[in-house]
Amino acid sequence: MPTNRGSLKLFELRGIEVFLHWSWLIVAVIEIMLRRERYASLAWNIAAYLSLFAIVLLHEFGHALACRSVGGKADRIVLWPLGGIAYVLPPPRPGALLWSIAAGPLVNLVLFVPSLLAWRLTEGAVSADLTKYFQALVFINAGLFIFNCLPVYPLDGGQMLRAVLWFFVGRSKSLLYASLFGLVGAVAFAGIGIYFKNFIIVAIAVFGAMRSWAAARGARALEALLAAPVHADAACPACAESPPQGLFWRCACGAGMDVFQMPLCTTCNRLSLTPMCPHCGQSHPVERWQRAL
Repeated sequence: MPTNRGSLKLFELRGIEVFLHWSWLIVAVIEIMLRRERYASLAWNIAAYLSLFAIVLLHEFGHALACRSVGGKADRIVLWPLGGIAYVLPPPRPGALLWSIAAGPLVNLVLFVPSLLAWRLTEGAVSADLTKYFQALVFINAGLFIFNCLPVYPLDGGQMLRAVLWFFVGRSKSLLYASLFGLVGAVAFAGIGIYFKNFIIVAIAVFGAMRSWAAARGARALEALLAAPVHADAACPACAESPPQGLFWRCACGAGMDVFQMPLCTTCNRLSLTPMCPHCGQSHPVERWQRAL
């Protein structure tokens, strides 16, 4: 996934940091110049691309704020050439995941209505460039809504599919099935991109395949984690789940360790006293995990 490495922090809003990757600027210049003949003035082209930037940002804030509304964690958004990533960690419940993901496309659906009204009201009445601008907003919101609702992992639609499957087949199998479907979808996207000679579609397909493959491997690891015996004398202060027994934590040196059995890494002798919960993703000092039996 994109990280804030190589990114410029733009601002922070309600504890959510927003970063812009440097490559976005290069792609923005290329895209603006390729479409410079659409408007009579280059300023309108720039405005349309900046509006795309703003719409994607609102989409990601939809994810982040929805995640927080169900008790999850969301503190970072990274914008890069292929879109945006909201780093959300909803509680390990299918309903919480479904709402956190669905809120993004719903933002585009809400923005679609005023964009369409503005397009119709300015059509033939004001400047042609203004009409084209609102028309672009309509297609941006419609395109983002439809594209993100495709049931292909890791798109929003694929993650919503995973959330729905979670109700029926459980947490690990739902991730496995959605990721395998995502691999099939990535191959289809790559074929479409190659056929139409569209490098952006091909790039999205490659990214999707990598994410889907990583998710499939993660599903296997999650299955092992959920099947493992637990430390019955401990529980996560946030989600109340008991930690599994086994080498499910990584030391800074990369070695696997069971923090609740021995907090001292046998490879580098480092102490690990603030383990992350493998269920909800939150970290707490070891002493806060203890509970009376």
